[in-house]
Amino acid sequence: MRKTCLVLLGGAAGAALTLFALQSPMIAVGASARAAASADTYRQLNLFSDIFERVRAHYVEKPDDSKLIESAINGMLSGLDPHSSYMDAKSFRDMQVQTRGEFGGLGIEVTQEEGLIKVVAPIDDTPAAKAGVRAGDIITHLDGEAVQGLSLNQAVDKMRGQVNTKIQLRITRKGAEKPIEVTIVRDVIRVKSVRSRVEDDVGYIRVSSFNEQTTDGLKKAINDITAQIPPEKLKGFVLDLRNNPGGLLDQAISVSDTFLERGEIVSTRGRDAEETQRFNARPGDMIKNRPLIVLINGGSASASEIVAGALQDQKRATIIGTRSFGKGSVQTIIPLGSGNGALRLTTARYYTPSGKSIQAKGITPDIEVLQEVPDEVKKTAASTEIKGESSLRGHLKADGDEQSGSQSYVPPDAKDDKALQMAFDLLRGAKTNAAFPPSTKVAVPN
Repeated sequence: MRKTCLVLLGGAAGAALTLFALQSPMIAVGASARAAASADTYRQLNLFSDIFERVRAHYVEKPDDSKLIESAINGMLSGLDPHSSYMDAKSFRDMQVQTRGEFGGLGIEVTQEEGLIKVVAPIDDTPAAKAGVRAGDIITHLDGEAVQGLSLNQAVDKMRGQVNTKIQLRITRKGAEKPIEVTIVRDVIRVKSVRSRVEDDVGYIRVSSFNEQTTDGLKKAINDITAQIPPEKLKGFVLDLRNNPGGLLDQAISVSDTFLERGEIVSTRGRDAEETQRFNARPGDMIKNRPLIVLINGGSASASEIVAGALQDQKRATIIGTRSFGKGSVQTIIPLGSGNGALRLTTARYYTPSGKSIQAKGITPDIEVLQEVPDEVKKTAASTEIKGESSLRGHLKADGDEQSGSQSYVPPDAKDDKALQMAFDLLRGAKTNAAFPPSTKVAVPN
Protein backbone atom coordinates (compact mmCIF):
# COMPACT_ATOMS: atom_id res chain seq x y z
CA MET A 1 0.00 0.00 0.00
CA ARG A 2 2.89 2.38 0.81
CA LYS A 3 4.41 1.80 -2.63
CA THR A 4 1.07 2.66 -4.24
CA CYS A 5 0.84 5.90 -2.28
CA LEU A 6 4.33 6.90 -3.35
CA VAL A 7 3.50 6.27 -7.01
CA LEU A 8 0.35 8.39 -6.74
CA LEU A 9 2.22 11.21 -5.04
CA GLY A 10 4.89 11.10 -7.72
CA GLY A 11 2.25 11.23 -10.46
CA ALA A 12 0.50 14.14 -8.77
CA ALA A 13 3.76 16.05 -8.47
CA GLY A 14 4.46 15.59 -12.17
CA ALA A 15 1.00 16.83 -13.10
CA ALA A 16 1.41 19.87 -10.89
CA LEU A 17 4.70 20.77 -12.54
CA THR A 18 3.16 20.47 -15.99
CA LEU A 19 0.20 22.68 -15.04
CA PHE A 20 2.52 25.19 -13.45
CA ALA A 21 4.37 25.64 -16.75
CA LEU A 22 1.11 26.23 -18.65
CA GLN A 23 -1.00 28.11 -16.11
CA SER A 24 1.36 29.53 -13.54
CA PRO A 25 -1.00 32.18 -12.04
CA MET A 26 -3.71 29.60 -11.24
CA ILE A 27 -1.29 27.06 -9.87
CA ALA A 28 0.44 29.66 -7.75
CA VAL A 29 -2.90 30.44 -6.12
CA GLY A 30 -3.65 26.72 -5.69
CA ALA A 31 -0.23 26.05 -4.22
CA SER A 32 -0.62 28.97 -1.84
CA ALA A 33 -3.99 27.65 -0.65
CA ARG A 34 -2.57 24.17 -0.12
CA ALA A 35 0.36 25.62 1.81
CA ALA A 36 -2.03 27.57 4.06
CA ALA A 37 -4.13 24.46 4.69
CA SER A 38 -0.98 22.48 5.47
CA ALA A 39 0.22 25.14 7.89
CA ASP A 40 -3.15 25.08 9.68
CA THR A 41 -2.94 21.29 9.99
CA TYR A 42 0.52 21.54 11.54
CA ARG A 43 -0.78 24.14 14.02
CA GLN A 44 -3.51 21.72 15.06
CA LEU A 45 -0.96 18.92 15.46
CA ASN A 46 1.18 21.23 17.60
CA LEU A 47 -1.91 21.88 19.74
CA PHE A 48 -2.41 18.13 20.17
CA SER A 49 1.25 17.70 21.08
CA ASP A 50 1.00 20.50 23.65
CA ILE A 51 -2.10 18.95 25.27
CA PHE A 52 -0.52 15.50 25.24
CA GLU A 53 2.59 16.76 27.06
CA ARG A 54 0.54 18.71 29.62
CA VAL A 55 -1.57 15.61 30.39
CA ARG A 56 1.58 13.52 30.79
CA ALA A 57 3.15 16.10 33.08
CA HIS A 58 0.25 17.27 35.23
CA TYR A 59 -2.53 14.66 35.35
CA VAL A 60 -3.29 13.63 38.93
CA GLU A 61 -2.00 10.09 38.27
CA LYS A 62 0.74 9.07 35.85
CA PRO A 63 -1.06 8.11 32.63
CA ASP A 64 -0.13 5.30 30.27
CA ASP A 65 1.27 6.95 27.13
CA SER A 66 0.11 4.17 24.81
CA LYS A 67 -3.43 4.38 26.18
CA LEU A 68 -3.46 8.14 25.69
CA ILE A 69 -2.45 7.74 22.05
CA GLU A 70 -4.95 4.94 21.45
CA SER A 71 -7.75 6.99 22.99
CA ALA A 72 -6.86 9.94 20.77
CA ILE A 73 -6.90 7.70 17.68
CA ASN A 74 -10.26 6.24 18.67
CA GLY A 75 -11.65 9.72 19.23
CA MET A 76 -10.54 10.81 15.75
CA LEU A 77 -12.07 7.77 14.05
CA SER A 78 -15.33 7.73 16.01
CA GLY A 79 -15.83 11.32 14.87
CA LEU A 80 -15.89 10.17 11.24
CA ASP A 81 -18.78 7.69 11.28
CA PRO A 82 -20.11 4.84 13.45
CA HIS A 83 -18.23 2.15 11.51
CA SER A 84 -14.64 3.48 11.43
CA SER A 85 -12.42 2.40 14.32
CA TYR A 86 -8.94 1.40 15.42
CA MET A 87 -8.26 -2.21 16.35
CA ASP A 88 -5.30 -2.98 18.57
CA ALA A 89 -3.30 -6.14 17.86
CA LYS A 90 -5.60 -8.36 19.92
CA SER A 91 -8.80 -6.93 18.44
CA PHE A 92 -7.36 -7.37 14.95
CA ARG A 93 -6.58 -11.02 15.66
CA ASP A 94 -10.09 -11.49 17.04
CA MET A 95 -11.59 -9.93 13.92
CA GLN A 96 -9.61 -12.28 11.70
CA VAL A 97 -10.81 -15.25 13.73
CA GLN A 98 -14.42 -14.05 13.53
CA THR A 99 -14.41 -13.66 9.76
CA ARG A 100 -13.09 -17.21 9.51
CA GLY A 101 -16.31 -18.26 11.23
CA GLU A 102 -14.97 -19.40 14.60
CA PHE A 103 -14.24 -17.34 17.70
CA GLY A 104 -14.71 -17.30 21.46
CA GLY A 105 -17.45 -15.20 23.00
CA LEU A 106 -21.20 -14.76 23.40
CA GLY A 107 -22.51 -14.70 19.84
CA ILE A 108 -24.00 -11.23 19.33
CA GLU A 109 -23.48 -8.58 16.67
CA VAL A 110 -23.36 -5.14 18.29
CA THR A 111 -22.98 -1.46 17.47
CA GLN A 112 -22.50 1.63 19.61
CA GLU A 113 -25.21 4.20 20.16
CA GLU A 114 -24.86 7.23 22.44
CA GLY A 115 -22.02 5.56 24.31
CA LEU A 116 -23.97 2.35 24.99
CA ILE A 117 -23.82 -1.01 23.27
CA LYS A 118 -26.80 -1.89 21.11
CA VAL A 119 -27.52 -5.42 19.93
CA VAL A 120 -28.00 -5.57 16.15
CA ALA A 121 -28.80 -9.28 16.26
CA PRO A 122 -27.88 -12.40 18.24
CA ILE A 123 -26.28 -15.11 16.11
CA ASP A 124 -28.35 -18.27 15.78
CA ASP A 125 -27.68 -21.09 18.27
CA THR A 126 -25.13 -19.20 20.37
CA PRO A 127 -25.07 -18.60 24.17
CA ALA A 128 -26.49 -15.08 23.71
CA ALA A 129 -29.39 -16.31 21.57
CA LYS A 130 -30.14 -19.13 24.00
CA ALA A 131 -30.05 -16.70 26.94
CA GLY A 132 -32.77 -14.60 25.34
CA VAL A 133 -30.75 -11.58 24.16
CA ARG A 134 -32.74 -9.81 21.43
CA ALA A 135 -32.13 -7.41 18.58
CA GLY A 136 -32.53 -3.85 19.86
CA ASP A 137 -31.43 -4.63 23.43
CA ILE A 138 -29.15 -1.99 24.99
CA ILE A 139 -26.25 -3.34 27.07
CA THR A 140 -25.41 -0.86 29.83
CA HIS A 141 -23.15 -2.92 32.13
CA LEU A 142 -20.72 -5.83 31.79
CA ASP A 143 -19.98 -7.67 35.04
CA GLY A 144 -21.29 -4.66 36.92
CA GLU A 145 -19.08 -2.15 35.08
CA ALA A 146 -20.77 0.56 33.03
CA VAL A 147 -19.98 0.47 29.31
CA GLN A 148 -20.40 4.25 29.04
CA GLY A 149 -16.97 5.62 28.18
CA LEU A 150 -15.72 2.43 26.56
CA SER A 151 -15.12 2.23 22.82
CA LEU A 152 -17.00 -0.41 20.87
CA ASN A 153 -13.84 -2.51 20.55
CA GLN A 154 -13.16 -2.29 24.30
CA ALA A 155 -16.68 -3.44 25.10
CA VAL A 156 -16.45 -6.32 22.62
CA ASP A 157 -13.11 -7.32 24.11
CA LYS A 158 -14.70 -7.52 27.56
CA MET A 159 -17.48 -9.75 26.24
CA ARG A 160 -14.96 -12.19 24.81
CA GLY A 161 -12.92 -14.49 27.01
CA GLN A 162 -12.02 -18.04 27.83
CA VAL A 163 -14.52 -20.78 27.12
CA ASN A 164 -16.72 -21.82 30.09
CA THR A 165 -16.25 -18.51 31.92
CA LYS A 166 -19.29 -16.43 32.88
CA ILE A 167 -20.19 -12.83 32.19
CA GLN A 168 -23.16 -10.85 33.46
CA LEU A 169 -24.93 -8.40 31.14
CA ARG A 170 -27.30 -5.69 32.32
CA ILE A 171 -29.77 -4.94 29.55
CA THR A 172 -32.41 -2.26 29.13
CA ARG A 173 -35.33 -3.17 26.92
CA LYS A 174 -38.08 -0.76 25.97
CA GLY A 175 -41.24 -1.69 27.82
CA ALA A 176 -39.42 -3.58 30.58
CA GLU A 177 -40.04 -2.05 33.99
CA LYS A 178 -36.46 -2.50 35.15
CA PRO A 179 -33.08 -3.55 33.72
CA ILE A 180 -32.67 -7.23 32.89
CA GLU A 181 -29.69 -9.13 34.32
CA VAL A 182 -28.49 -11.97 32.09
CA THR A 183 -25.65 -14.35 32.94
CA ILE A 184 -24.07 -16.03 29.92
CA VAL A 185 -21.40 -18.71 29.79
CA ARG A 186 -18.85 -18.02 27.07
CA ASP A 187 -18.35 -20.70 24.47
CA VAL A 188 -16.46 -21.29 21.25
CA ILE A 189 -18.71 -19.64 18.69
CA ARG A 190 -18.64 -21.74 15.57
CA VAL A 191 -20.85 -19.76 13.30
CA LYS A 192 -22.70 -22.06 10.99
CA SER A 193 -23.79 -19.23 8.79
CA VAL A 194 -26.03 -21.33 6.52
CA ARG A 195 -28.84 -23.64 7.56
CA SER A 196 -31.40 -25.28 5.33
CA ARG A 197 -34.39 -27.55 5.33
CA VAL A 198 -36.93 -29.01 2.96
CA GLU A 199 -40.51 -27.73 3.28
CA ASP A 200 -42.33 -30.35 1.19
CA ASP A 201 -41.81 -28.93 -2.31
CA VAL A 202 -39.84 -25.77 -1.35
CA GLY A 203 -36.21 -25.35 -0.34
CA TYR A 204 -35.66 -23.03 2.63
CA ILE A 205 -32.17 -21.55 3.20
CA ARG A 206 -31.30 -19.33 6.14
CA VAL A 207 -28.08 -17.26 5.97
CA SER A 208 -27.31 -15.68 9.36
CA SER A 209 -23.98 -13.96 8.54
CA PHE A 210 -21.37 -13.64 5.80
CA ASN A 211 -18.05 -15.22 6.79
CA GLU A 212 -15.47 -17.13 4.78
CA GLN A 213 -17.57 -20.31 4.81
CA THR A 214 -20.89 -18.78 3.70
CA THR A 215 -20.79 -19.41 -0.05
CA ASP A 216 -19.57 -22.98 0.39
CA GLY A 217 -22.34 -23.53 2.94
CA LEU A 218 -24.92 -22.09 0.55
CA LYS A 219 -23.85 -24.35 -2.30
CA LYS A 220 -23.95 -27.39 -0.01
CA ALA A 221 -27.46 -26.41 1.13
CA ILE A 222 -28.68 -26.12 -2.48
CA ASN A 223 -27.19 -29.51 -3.34
CA ASP A 224 -28.80 -31.08 -0.24
CA ILE A 225 -32.21 -29.66 -1.14
CA THR A 226 -32.09 -30.65 -4.82
CA ALA A 227 -31.03 -34.15 -3.78
CA GLN A 228 -34.14 -34.48 -1.58
CA ILE A 229 -36.78 -32.91 -3.85
CA PRO A 230 -37.30 -34.30 -7.36
CA PRO A 231 -36.82 -31.61 -10.06
CA GLU A 232 -40.42 -31.89 -11.26
CA LYS A 233 -41.71 -31.30 -7.72
CA LEU A 234 -39.40 -28.44 -6.64
CA LYS A 235 -41.42 -25.18 -6.65
CA GLY A 236 -38.56 -22.86 -5.77
CA PHE A 237 -36.36 -21.48 -2.98
CA VAL A 238 -36.68 -19.10 -0.04
CA LEU A 239 -33.48 -17.26 0.96
CA ASP A 240 -33.92 -15.87 4.49
CA LEU A 241 -31.64 -12.90 5.27
CA ARG A 242 -33.65 -11.51 8.19
CA ASN A 243 -31.61 -10.23 11.13
CA ASN A 244 -28.43 -10.99 9.18
CA PRO A 245 -26.03 -8.18 10.20
CA GLY A 246 -23.68 -8.66 7.23
CA GLY A 247 -20.01 -9.55 6.96
CA LEU A 248 -17.54 -9.95 4.12
CA LEU A 249 -18.09 -8.11 0.83
CA ASP A 250 -16.62 -10.90 -1.29
CA GLN A 251 -19.04 -13.37 0.24
CA ALA A 252 -22.02 -11.10 -0.51
CA ILE A 253 -20.85 -10.96 -4.12
CA SER A 254 -20.36 -14.72 -4.44
CA VAL A 255 -23.70 -15.50 -2.75
CA SER A 256 -25.45 -13.18 -5.23
CA ASP A 257 -23.53 -14.75 -8.10
CA THR A 258 -24.81 -18.18 -7.07
CA PHE A 259 -28.28 -17.16 -8.31
CA LEU A 260 -27.33 -14.99 -11.31
CA GLU A 261 -26.33 -15.76 -14.90
CA ARG A 262 -25.10 -12.29 -15.79
CA GLY A 263 -25.24 -8.62 -14.89
CA GLU A 264 -23.82 -6.32 -12.26
CA ILE A 265 -24.01 -7.34 -8.62
CA VAL A 266 -22.74 -4.22 -6.86
CA SER A 267 -20.45 -1.25 -7.40
CA THR A 268 -18.35 0.57 -4.83
CA ARG A 269 -17.45 4.24 -5.15
CA GLY A 270 -14.83 5.99 -3.07
CA ARG A 271 -13.94 9.65 -2.76
CA ASP A 272 -12.21 9.72 -6.16
CA ALA A 273 -13.90 8.56 -9.37
CA GLU A 274 -10.98 6.28 -10.29
CA GLU A 275 -11.62 4.25 -7.16
CA THR A 276 -14.96 2.97 -8.53
CA GLN A 277 -15.18 -0.83 -8.77
CA ARG A 278 -17.90 -2.92 -10.40
CA PHE A 279 -18.53 -6.57 -9.65
CA ASN A 280 -20.38 -8.69 -12.20
CA ALA A 281 -21.95 -12.14 -12.14
CA ARG A 282 -20.41 -15.05 -14.01
CA PRO A 283 -22.53 -17.58 -15.92
CA GLY A 284 -24.03 -20.35 -13.80
CA ASP A 285 -27.28 -19.88 -11.86
CA MET A 286 -27.01 -22.80 -9.47
CA ILE A 287 -30.79 -23.20 -9.04
CA LYS A 288 -31.33 -23.04 -12.82
CA ASN A 289 -33.67 -20.02 -12.86
CA ARG A 290 -36.15 -21.61 -10.45
CA PRO A 291 -38.34 -19.10 -8.57
CA LEU A 292 -36.55 -17.36 -5.69
CA ILE A 293 -37.94 -15.27 -2.83
CA VAL A 294 -35.70 -13.33 -0.43
CA LEU A 295 -36.85 -12.40 3.10
CA ILE A 296 -35.48 -9.23 4.77
CA ASN A 297 -36.33 -7.06 7.78
CA GLY A 298 -34.96 -4.21 9.89
CA GLY A 299 -32.07 -6.40 11.09
CA SER A 300 -30.85 -7.18 7.56
CA ALA A 301 -27.75 -5.04 7.08
CA SER A 302 -24.71 -4.45 4.91
CA ALA A 303 -23.80 -7.66 3.01
CA SER A 304 -27.43 -8.81 3.33
CA GLU A 305 -28.54 -5.63 1.62
CA ILE A 306 -26.02 -6.11 -1.19
CA VAL A 307 -27.50 -9.55 -1.93
CA ALA A 308 -31.11 -8.37 -1.68
CA GLY A 309 -30.40 -5.28 -3.79
CA ALA A 310 -28.61 -7.26 -6.51
CA LEU A 311 -31.31 -9.93 -6.81
CA GLN A 312 -34.06 -7.30 -6.72
CA ASP A 313 -32.54 -4.98 -9.33
CA GLN A 314 -31.64 -7.87 -11.63
CA LYS A 315 -35.25 -9.10 -11.38
CA ARG A 316 -34.01 -12.47 -10.19
CA ALA A 317 -35.95 -12.56 -6.91
CA THR A 318 -38.97 -11.08 -5.18
CA ILE A 319 -38.15 -9.39 -1.86
CA ILE A 320 -40.64 -9.89 0.99
CA GLY A 321 -40.65 -8.45 4.51
CA THR A 322 -39.88 -4.98 5.85
CA ARG A 323 -37.31 -2.31 4.98
CA SER A 324 -33.70 -3.27 5.72
CA PHE A 325 -31.22 -1.51 8.04
CA GLY A 326 -29.65 0.87 5.52
CA LYS A 327 -25.89 0.41 5.94
CA GLY A 328 -24.60 1.36 2.50
CA SER A 329 -20.90 1.84 3.25
CA VAL A 330 -17.82 -0.34 2.82
CA GLN A 331 -15.09 -0.63 5.44
CA THR A 332 -11.51 -1.55 4.51
CA ILE A 333 -9.26 -3.26 7.04
CA ILE A 334 -5.77 -1.75 6.81
CA PRO A 335 -3.06 -3.61 8.80
CA LEU A 336 -0.64 -1.20 10.49
CA GLY A 337 2.40 -3.44 10.83
CA SER A 338 3.48 -6.11 13.28
CA GLY A 339 1.98 -5.56 16.71
CA ASN A 340 0.22 -2.32 15.75
CA GLY A 341 -3.22 -3.70 14.96
CA ALA A 342 -5.28 -2.38 12.09
CA LEU A 343 -7.44 0.50 10.93
CA ARG A 344 -11.07 -0.17 10.05
CA LEU A 345 -11.88 2.73 7.76
CA THR A 346 -14.96 3.58 5.73
CA THR A 347 -13.55 3.92 2.21
CA ALA A 348 -16.54 3.68 -0.11
CA ARG A 349 -20.29 3.61 -0.52
CA TYR A 350 -21.83 0.75 -2.39
CA TYR A 351 -24.55 0.98 -5.03
CA THR A 352 -27.07 -1.57 -6.28
CA PRO A 353 -27.06 -2.52 -10.01
CA SER A 354 -29.57 0.25 -10.79
CA GLY A 355 -27.16 2.81 -9.33
CA LYS A 356 -29.04 3.40 -6.07
CA SER A 357 -27.31 3.97 -2.74
CA ILE A 358 -29.17 2.42 0.17
CA GLN A 359 -27.17 4.37 2.78
CA ALA A 360 -29.54 5.47 5.57
CA LYS A 361 -32.46 4.30 3.40
CA GLY A 362 -32.39 0.51 3.20
CA ILE A 363 -33.86 -1.90 0.68
CA THR A 364 -37.61 -1.54 0.27
CA PRO A 365 -39.29 -4.94 -0.19
CA ASP A 366 -41.40 -5.67 -3.24
CA ILE A 367 -44.08 -7.02 -0.89
CA GLU A 368 -44.26 -5.60 2.64
CA VAL A 369 -45.39 -8.11 5.25
CA LEU A 370 -45.61 -7.12 8.91
CA GLN A 371 -45.51 -9.79 11.58
CA GLU A 372 -48.15 -10.08 14.28
CA VAL A 373 -46.31 -9.48 17.53
CA PRO A 374 -47.65 -11.39 20.59
CA ASP A 375 -48.77 -9.30 23.55
CA GLU A 376 -45.99 -10.62 25.77
CA VAL A 377 -43.43 -9.48 23.20
CA LYS A 378 -45.07 -6.08 22.65
CA LYS A 379 -44.13 -5.19 26.22
CA THR A 380 -40.51 -5.21 25.03
CA ALA A 381 -41.09 -3.21 21.86
CA ALA A 382 -37.39 -2.39 21.40
CA SER A 383 -36.78 -6.01 20.46
CA THR A 384 -39.30 -5.87 17.61
CA GLU A 385 -38.19 -2.63 15.93
CA ILE A 386 -34.74 -1.47 14.79
CA LYS A 387 -34.22 2.24 14.10
CA GLY A 388 -31.70 1.64 11.33
CA GLU A 389 -28.55 3.34 10.08
CA SER A 390 -30.21 6.77 9.93
CA SER A 391 -30.53 6.77 13.73
CA LEU A 392 -26.80 6.29 14.36
CA ARG A 393 -24.95 9.42 15.42
CA GLY A 394 -22.46 10.58 12.80
CA HIS A 395 -23.73 8.30 10.03
CA LEU A 396 -22.97 9.11 6.40
CA LYS A 397 -25.84 11.11 5.00
CA ALA A 398 -28.15 9.63 2.41
CA ASP A 399 -28.54 10.75 -1.18
CA GLY A 400 -31.99 12.27 -0.73
CA ASP A 401 -34.50 11.57 2.02
CA GLU A 402 -33.46 9.22 4.81
CA GLN A 403 -35.62 6.40 6.11
CA SER A 404 -35.92 4.97 9.60
CA GLY A 405 -35.62 1.28 10.39
CA SER A 406 -38.37 -1.28 10.59
CA GLN A 407 -39.71 -4.35 12.30
CA SER A 408 -37.18 -7.02 13.21
CA TYR A 409 -39.38 -9.56 14.98
CA VAL A 410 -39.39 -13.09 13.53
CA PRO A 411 -41.83 -15.56 15.14
CA PRO A 412 -40.02 -18.62 16.52
CA ASP A 413 -42.67 -20.94 15.06
CA ALA A 414 -42.69 -21.06 11.24
CA LYS A 415 -46.48 -21.41 11.09
CA ASP A 416 -46.81 -17.96 12.73
CA ASP A 417 -44.25 -16.39 10.38
CA LYS A 418 -46.41 -14.35 7.98
CA ALA A 419 -43.55 -13.42 5.64
CA LEU A 420 -42.39 -17.01 5.32
CA GLN A 421 -45.92 -18.30 4.80
CA MET A 422 -46.50 -15.64 2.13
CA ALA A 423 -43.36 -16.88 0.37
CA PHE A 424 -44.56 -20.49 0.49
CA ASP A 425 -48.03 -19.52 -0.79
CA LEU A 426 -46.61 -17.55 -3.73
CA LEU A 427 -44.22 -20.32 -4.73
CA ARG A 428 -47.02 -22.91 -4.58
CA GLY A 429 -49.52 -20.74 -6.40
CA ALA A 430 -51.91 -20.54 -3.43
CA LYS A 431 -51.66 -16.73 -3.60
CA THR A 432 -50.81 -14.28 -6.35
CA ASN A 433 -49.13 -10.87 -6.32
CA ALA A 434 -48.08 -8.51 -9.10
CA ALA A 435 -44.51 -8.54 -7.73
CA PHE A 436 -44.16 -12.31 -8.16
CA PRO A 437 -42.59 -13.44 -10.32
CA PRO A 438 -40.58 -10.24 -10.86
CA SER A 439 -40.75 -8.35 -14.14
CA THR A 440 -38.04 -9.36 -16.60
CA LYS A 441 -37.19 -5.70 -17.28
CA VAL A 442 -33.84 -5.14 -15.56
CA ALA A 443 -33.10 -1.76 -13.98
CA VAL A 444 -30.41 0.32 -15.74
CA PRO A 445 -27.71 2.13 -13.69
CA ASN A 446 -28.08 5.88 -13.31
